[in-house]
Amino acid sequence: MKKVLEIDGLSYRYPVEGDWALQDLSLTVGEGESVGLIGPNGAGKSTLLLHLNGILQADGRVKLFGLPAIKGNLKEIRSRVGLVFQDPDDQLFMPTVFDDVAFGPLNMGLPAEEIRRRVAGALERVGLEGFESRVPHHMSGGEKRRVAIATVISMEPSLLVLDEPGADLDPRGRREFIELLNGLALTKIIASHDLNLIRRTCSRCIVLDGGRLVADGPADEILASRDLLEAHGLL
Repeated sequence: MKKVLEIDGLSYRYPVEGDWALQDLSLTVGEGESVGLIGPNGAGKSTLLLHLNGILQADGRVKLFGLPAIKGNLKEIRSRVGLVFQDPDDQLFMPTVFDDVAFGPLNMGLPAEEIRRRVAGALERVGLEGFESRVPHHMSGGEKRRVAIATVISMEPSLLVLDEPGADLDPRGRREFIELLNGLALTKIIASHDLNLIRRTCSRCIVLDGGRLVADGPADEILASRDLLEAHGLL
């Protein structure tokens, strides 16, 4: 299986607090995998995700598509890694849905026709055809989340990284969102406290606690281990 992500002995300490957010973390993710990332608050999940497109960096110990996540490679890496933040309002800042979804392709210097094609394709994949002229901040939480995913899909990434994607969704929106995620033929890493969402969208599950990897295996097995989940504050 082709390697999409390789992490070797990653440790990270925040400069102000001085606490270790990640400690000697090593893992590999292969092409086409859907990987759930779970753990208690403060486990290091969001810190890990921020290393996957170079927002945080740690001496080349993270490789994406064979490229060390260092300054000289970040443009290429960021064109291939789509990071969706927990709060879609952090990702949506343009006056219309079209403008938000077009922002990435526009900054790639693509021609206008290609930008229109990518916007239309991304909105179709998230079920928001015809929403181009809508104002994002007047939309529902579930619709905003779909637009946020469309903003990264328009970049045609190879890896989709999502931080708490099911947060603040009502039951219907959550069901529809799970269907959306399962319909995206991309390598995915999904960090969430929602164990049922992980169970329904991921075949593999990684447990972090105290910045360390404490379990890695088939999602059904990990999520069926009550002792493991209780020991790490997940039940």
